[in-house]
Amino acid sequence: MCIRRLFQSSCLPWTWRAAFMKSMQCRQQRTHRWTHSGGGTYRAVIFDMGGVLIPSPASVAAEWEVQNRIPSGTILKALIKGGENGPWMTFMRGEITTEDFLKEFGRLCFEISETSVPVDSFFSLLTSKQVAKQFPVMTEAISQIRSKGLQTAVLSNNFRLPNGKSFLPVDQKQFDVVVESCLEGICKPDPRIYQLCLARLGLQPSESIFLDDLGPNLKAAASLGIHTIKVDDPEAAVRELEALLGFPLRVGIPNTHPVRKTMEIPKDALEKYLKGLLGTQTTGPMELLQFDHGQSNPTYYIRLPSHQLVLRKKPPGTLLPSAHAIEREFRIMKALAKAGVPVPRVLDLCEDSSVIGTPFYLMEYCPGLIYKDPSLPGLEPSQRQAIYTAMNRVLCKIHSVDLQAAGLDDYGKQGDYLPRQVQTWTKQYRAAETSTIPSMERLIQWLPVHLPSQQRTTVVHGDFRLDNLLFHPDKPEVLAVLDWELSTLGDPLADVAYSCLAHYLPPSFPILRGVSGCDLTQLGIPTVEEYFRMYCHHMGTPPVDCWNFYMAFSFFRVAAILQGVYKRSLTGQASSATAEQSGKLAEFVANLAWDFAVKEGFRVFKEMPASKPLRRSYHMWAGSQSLLSPRAEGVTALFQELPQLMPQRQLWSSLQRASLHRSESCMTGCRGLWSSVYTPWSQNCRDTRPQRIDGALPR
Repeated sequence: MCIRRLFQSSCLPWTWRAAFMKSMQCRQQRTHRWTHSGGGTYRAVIFDMGGVLIPSPASVAAEWEVQNRIPSGTILKALIKGGENGPWMTFMRGEITTEDFLKEFGRLCFEISETSVPVDSFFSLLTSKQVAKQFPVMTEAISQIRSKGLQTAVLSNNFRLPNGKSFLPVDQKQFDVVVESCLEGICKPDPRIYQLCLARLGLQPSESIFLDDLGPNLKAAASLGIHTIKVDDPEAAVRELEALLGFPLRVGIPNTHPVRKTMEIPKDALEKYLKGLLGTQTTGPMELLQFDHGQSNPTYYIRLPSHQLVLRKKPPGTLLPSAHAIEREFRIMKALAKAGVPVPRVLDLCEDSSVIGTPFYLMEYCPGLIYKDPSLPGLEPSQRQAIYTAMNRVLCKIHSVDLQAAGLDDYGKQGDYLPRQVQTWTKQYRAAETSTIPSMERLIQWLPVHLPSQQRTTVVHGDFRLDNLLFHPDKPEVLAVLDWELSTLGDPLADVAYSCLAHYLPPSFPILRGVSGCDLTQLGIPTVEEYFRMYCHHMGTPPVDCWNFYMAFSFFRVAAILQGVYKRSLTGQASSATAEQSGKLAEFVANLAWDFAVKEGFRVFKEMPASKPLRRSYHMWAGSQSLLSPRAEGVTALFQELPQLMPQRQLWSSLQRASLHRSESCMTGCRGLWSSVYTPWSQNCRDTRPQRIDGALPR
């Protein structure tokens, strides 16, 4: 009883009381920890804000003083000056305005340091979004606590901002109860504010755990019967909280694994770099993991005591020209964030290869869900529909960015996107070629002479698909679009087609799973036609006829990428463990691309207007065989002799009549003939071919 009166006495120096209470708190913690070992009796966890959920004013002040050449300890001494009746405590009880606090606070800092101190600058830093940001480890812990049915509360000594609002830079939805000193007129360690919090939770003191970084606050809570944890390091505090509650609060990072030996990076050099970039808050052990996804650029997860980061770097070794352009990724994400597109927040680009061996950039880790299986197992049909709708809408948002306003009008060449892309990916394929793939050879000839005209120029992602999107865990909302390595300015329809790749791939496809053969209606997944109409409706643009060309081009590009991954796997450069499989898959994907090229060719000649019939019917050449039979000798003769026997317009007319057999089996059966006869013929006479006004025919 005498000790309690001693702590409540205003004549006892505040700093001495804090030190004494810290010592008492250690004993109290040991007693409570023994009493409550095993957990199971706690029903709520109460968090302080500064020093627990966000950096403490003292730690922010220490860094700020170094940067501004202010004598060390000036800010902290001014904060505790006057104890409960000092400017800091009265400010947190809402008894004085920000203006009055800063005036008195500046006077105290001048008395302590004997120099002018820009307290406005310190206050701006303290309340900035860059500093006042919740520790990821605490965010994760709160999520796990709530998932187990326990309540959470924030009990904060805070203050009012100049605009009159309270300073509470955390998501209040995380908490069942929020108690703010500046609104209640009571500050910790006043016992009344703890009792108020418990009353709103509807709990007894023994049913709760309180986390704070200051001894006096912890002592007051412990005196009421609340179990307490002192927070010196957020990671260590969460480990202690885990032991008390009896369940894990730090779940594994999804889609990560230990760094593969061929992809290791020097941790010491990286830690030194991060300390220089982020400041002294990075002290403590660094955890480094590698993400499963990322066929091209190795991607790593970094956990520090106060940060969760993602590092994306170029692969080691000699690289293909213009590939692995992480510098462009950094630029586009920085620009799109300002334009309202959901992307990760980028922090820094390091082009100095001496740091970890290759250039890299850093971005904040954004927790969420990545759907690697496009069939979305475990979800309801309505949820699947909502996921694909959200995917479609975010693509529309990307394609609606004002290039000039975003500073991206020079991010790529304006116009001629498809010709340049075909040329680029042909070069990339040639540079990575390990053996001849017949369908790739045909595509390399066919694509340049069947290019549709480009209607618009927008930002294009270049690799837009479901597993490059990060979704909110609880609602169909895209939190971030990832992997911008292939982005540029170009034809937006290339992105739309690319996002539909999975519709044509089998579920067993090892690198990019598909939904081909699945009952999409039953699953609730939009068909390609529905997805494309949805896009056109959102963008206010009419659909195009040459969809098959865009699909042929998309699969051609994937085949070139897979071939590049396979080539790197032969030299140990590939960043994915499944890279070796890509060599077998490149030909499979190239064959799919050629299937779409064949369909596009048949679409063109089927849509040609009828002309005057030829004197000799194609039946005279085809004999008794039908075009439905791929082995018909007459059909072979037809395709081989037509270019020599008649003018081009007559040939189109003959193909028009041949299209009476419009079944899929006809298209499949004539594939080889089409590739060997139609493609070279079309290249030689494309200038004399009839032209359509809407550009459906190749130009």
